[in-house]
Amino acid sequence: MSIGKSDGAILVDGVKVPVRVRRSARARAYRLSLDRTLGELRLSLPLRADIKRALGWAQGHEGWVRTQLAAQPAAVTLDDGETFPFEGRDLTICWTAGTSRSIRVEGDQLMLGGAAESVPQRVVRWLKARARAVLEVDTLAMAQDHGLIVTSVGIGDPRSRWASCSSSGGIRYSWRLILCPPDVRRATVAHELAHLLHMDHSPAFHAAHQRILGEDPRPARAWLRTHGSALHRFTD
Repeated sequence: MSIGKSDGAILVDGVKVPVRVRRSARARAYRLSLDRTLGELRLSLPLRADIKRALGWAQGHEGWVRTQLAAQPAAVTLDDGETFPFEGRDLTICWTAGTSRSIRVEGDQLMLGGAAESVPQRVVRWLKARARAVLEVDTLAMAQDHGLIVTSVGIGDPRSRWASCSSSGGIRYSWRLILCPPDVRRATVAHELAHLLHMDHSPAFHAAHQRILGEDPRPARAWLRTHGSALHRFTD
């Protein structure tokens, strides 16, 4: 269990790369990893370890860090001609001069007009609005089916989690869930609703999660572990 954090850095090809340093009562040696969702290096070390020496050890793994960073997916600006995942299929953005600003889905294309320079911002705003509407419908319908009370549904863009649930019944999701297949999105909704019954990840929670979803949620969790971090590459 981490009981303290501080920041450091190492150099990779002369460029400073931030490192999140975590002291752990369980650690018996240094451990360096890359959080692909947050895009940051993490260095775990024992409670009494010297940070300067630990960072020196991490610097010795510059080649490994270089390889891991190179494998990170490149950012994709959601502009004209780009293709992105949307509710289990791929859509290609198609901007046409002189046509309506309104965004609409036609087949496998996301159609829009208006100012060319504002396409990425408008596409992201449209995706966020779509995410909020769909997730609200999913959440309220599933909650009603299982006699659960949800006080609010909102969206954000967290890097370390897909959703969160408060003890007061408020649920907040990552808007990027709209980029996932529908079964993955619904499994995430069921996960948060299960937290209304159990604010932990106990066996009782997992049983409630499966009951609310109506099927095994493990394939959806596996999909997010495999593909979830790549969804953060889409930007305006």
